[in-house]
Amino acid sequence: MASEQLIPGSGGGGGGGGGGSHYVQMQSEPSRLSSFFSFHQHYPPETSRIFDELPEATIVHVSRPDAADFSPMLLSYTIDFQYKQFKWQLVKKASHVFFLHFALKKRAIIEEIHEKQEQVKDWLQSLGIGDHPAVVHDDDDEPDDNVITLNNEGSVRKRDVPSSAALPMIRPALGRQTSISDRAKTAMQEYLNHFLGNLDIVNSREVCKFMGASKLSFCPEYGSKLKEEYVLVKHLPNIPDRDDDRKCSGCLWFNCCNDNWQKVWAVLKPGFLALLKDPFDPEPLDIIVFDVLPPSDGNGEGRVALAKEINEHNPLRHSFMVSCGSRSITIRSRNKSKVRDWVAAINDAGLRPPEGWCHPHRFGSFAPPRGLTGDGSHAQWFVDGRAAFDAIALAIEGAKSEIFMCGWWLCPELYLRRPFQAHASSRLDALLEAKAKQGVQIYILMYKELALALKINSVYSKKLLVAIHENVRVLRFPDHFSSGVYLWSHHEKLVIVDNDVCFIGGLDLCFGRYDSHEHKVGDDPAMFWPGKDYYNPRESEPNSWEDTMKDELDRSKYPRMPWHDVHCALWGPPCRDVARHFVQRWNYAKRNKAPYEQGIPLLMPQQHMVIPHYMGNNIEHESESSTVVDTHKVYNREDSTSSVSSEDIPLLIPQEADELDASKDQSKQNGSKDFHGQPSRPSRTSFSFMKPKVEPLVSDTPMRGFVDERHSLNFEAPGMKPSDIEWWETQERGNLVVSADESGQVGPRVACRCQVVRSVSQWSAGTSQVEESIHKAYCSLIEKAEHFIYIENQFFISGLSGDEIIRNRVLESLYKRILRAYHEKKNFRVIVVIPLLPGFQGGLDDVGAASVRAIMHWQYRTISRGNSSILHNLSDLLGPRVHDYISFYGLRAYGRLSDDGLVASSPVYVHSKVMIVDDNTVIVGSANINDRSLLGLRDSEIGVLIEDKEFVASSMGGNPWKAGKFALSLRLSLWSEHLGLHSNETNNIADPVIDSTYKDIWMATARVRLNLHHGFNDI
Repeated sequence: MASEQLIPGSGGGGGGGGGGSHYVQMQSEPSRLSSFFSFHQHYPPETSRIFDELPEATIVHVSRPDAADFSPMLLSYTIDFQYKQFKWQLVKKASHVFFLHFALKKRAIIEEIHEKQEQVKDWLQSLGIGDHPAVVHDDDDEPDDNVITLNNEGSVRKRDVPSSAALPMIRPALGRQTSISDRAKTAMQEYLNHFLGNLDIVNSREVCKFMGASKLSFCPEYGSKLKEEYVLVKHLPNIPDRDDDRKCSGCLWFNCCNDNWQKVWAVLKPGFLALLKDPFDPEPLDIIVFDVLPPSDGNGEGRVALAKEINEHNPLRHSFMVSCGSRSITIRSRNKSKVRDWVAAINDAGLRPPEGWCHPHRFGSFAPPRGLTGDGSHAQWFVDGRAAFDAIALAIEGAKSEIFMCGWWLCPELYLRRPFQAHASSRLDALLEAKAKQGVQIYILMYKELALALKINSVYSKKLLVAIHENVRVLRFPDHFSSGVYLWSHHEKLVIVDNDVCFIGGLDLCFGRYDSHEHKVGDDPAMFWPGKDYYNPRESEPNSWEDTMKDELDRSKYPRMPWHDVHCALWGPPCRDVARHFVQRWNYAKRNKAPYEQGIPLLMPQQHMVIPHYMGNNIEHESESSTVVDTHKVYNREDSTSSVSSEDIPLLIPQEADELDASKDQSKQNGSKDFHGQPSRPSRTSFSFMKPKVEPLVSDTPMRGFVDERHSLNFEAPGMKPSDIEWWETQERGNLVVSADESGQVGPRVACRCQVVRSVSQWSAGTSQVEESIHKAYCSLIEKAEHFIYIENQFFISGLSGDEIIRNRVLESLYKRILRAYHEKKNFRVIVVIPLLPGFQGGLDDVGAASVRAIMHWQYRTISRGNSSILHNLSDLLGPRVHDYISFYGLRAYGRLSDDGLVASSPVYVHSKVMIVDDNTVIVGSANINDRSLLGLRDSEIGVLIEDKEFVASSMGGNPWKAGKFALSLRLSLWSEHLGLHSNETNNIADPVIDSTYKDIWMATARVRLNLHHGFNDI
């Protein structure tokens, strides 16, 4: 019976990785002679190098346990190693070096025997005695550069370390006691130089183990090199080809370990502990991502340690436990000394500044404040879906290594650019497919909804996504029945590209979210909202999302629901903190949903922004201290329609004439094109996202004249000149200048201080602590506000102190801050913008609209009805002056359903989750103001607190004020949109506190529009 066997061929080539082993297929029964000469190679081949250049080692100290003992075997050597920018120190005994030497000699002997075996086989085959000639299946004449040759002729000599090199260590010359240490130091240095001067020997398994080096050691994105070595664990499934490695040294005599214990390579990094099958294997078998530990172990002994020693009953066992989040892992090492070294190293890595991942930071957040120094922390805001989606599409198109996506609802058939007919390649699934085919790894984490309560059909979305390409991995979480979680959801909205830029805010990549500052109510015929993207959940919620191009609503009768939102882009350390949150959630979902699925890998959080090691040498590496450079490119957008010529659509990133000419000249030389037919971006340059103003695509509504009555009101901020805020209208953003007719939907990219905050708990992220840092940040910012607070949110449900039903205390903080301003006789303004009606199907009086009425009840209970409302409590003390301090507003849009269709109006659904304080601090994210989002135990949320550190001259309460560029520009954009102001009128709202802004603009505009829709302050 024929059999097949793969054995290394005898083809030559020099050692040192210059040639690879060729494998041949034997197609006959092995003869007895073949069986006799077959030799089991104990050492599996190293499939790739760890070192691509020679490391350096220096003996810095030699010590002995007893100064009177002259035995060289008891000497200990402190060795400093350096490889590229990585430095580490090891303490090795002379016995360790002897074992290394013997292992290298043993390897050389085995390889020499193997070479002789191959020669004998060739000789027997030439005589016709051995097996039939081999059929070579490797057609490549050139050896594989990625394989280190072990069996080629001459490789033994290249790997051999002469025994004479070790003799001086065993028998150092006699002399004075101090000179013996010096000579031993010299002898050890000379011996190390023997194998550190040869790449073949350095990359051998024995030397890498001796030096504590692995495939993860020198990846800059994972941080500095800490501790690494073999350990034993028992929680992992059976590792193939590890039968000989599952027992400790004591098992030779006592058989003290069962088969559950397996030897793995442990790698300690500043943010995590990874377990690898082998030092040469880059994929982790398991990973512990460090997170905030409990403040006490319950015994009054202080904060729980990340790692602690275990007192084993068996004196031959030496173990320690690593506990983080909801996981605890027991690890064994060779002796008690190594256990103590591991415990000290792990605890130090978990608490080491600046991250100190195991220690809670400000507001109890897992992430520290960033941007306190020039660390590259930048932020940029986007108002409404058109600006944000375009920026997200641009970032995805520039992805080089990996994309993380996380959402409450995600629609693969969503167009990120409109009109959709002209931008077929901007559909989300098309963008992801193009990047996946380029080798970009895409990880998508979706909320698994309770189908009886929601109709977002994540099963359908996952089916489309996993069919795109094998590089697209999708997880839906949680499993409701196994986890017992039925009421709460994963509510974050994240897109993270290359750990370089991330998008965070209120926008899901799903239908109904695309919009602009115009907030059009109609689109007939369909140009911007195809099929079910023409979305109005108050009129009809689709039962199925599978036929997405089929209209759910009659466009001639029903308006769409305009959607207002705020999103944000982050660069630098805040981006990697957001990515760390994603990795933590992904790994937790992986362990619960697909623990044994090889196609769903565990992820490792990055510590620094560099090109990942797995991207190869064809990508230009960027140093951590490199200067941020904006992209000098012009993106021609094909957004024009029949009613607007292409000349009316400004370029996405306007440039000065000389820059444009330079770009054109460069594009002619390079000849490369991007998706829009323009010169492609450099592979690894940072960039800002700019979106220009686009004139209305449909003629103005019949209500324009009515709405424009606001212009008859005489208002202008005293002391403010038009030039005072020209910094934003002609702001230099990098080397880019934005024209003054910009619609204001994209802000400047500015350096700032940032801190990522979130709401998570054990069910949502596997953490041991409930984190409600978003809630704490809201309350703290409100209490410390000096002049004004502006809030936009989808919900406003909060409670005062003593409220046992509603537990978040945003309302209590507002109440106390207003009272303090009243007692101090100071102006203080709070403006809150929320939806006029909840975004659920049905009218208030409909039988099936219980959800709508319930939300309205709790919001009125918070705002104005009953003893628990803020207006009721403030009115008791302030009387009629309560509206001088706080007021609430909603938004409404008007327009025609088609060019000659019906005139309709619709509430603008305010879905943004943003708060601006004193024009210098902003919090933006996914969290609503209600208990679901803020308590941490319920919905999972994420946000970012942004504090400006670049300021411009402004005014506050009639006095000069240094306003932050990020916060001021965002407020001016939002207020200009809501109040209908043109770009040359923003000076009128520069001071948010004075009466001419608060009363003569905000309140007056609301009263004018209240004539159209009564019952609510309606802008």
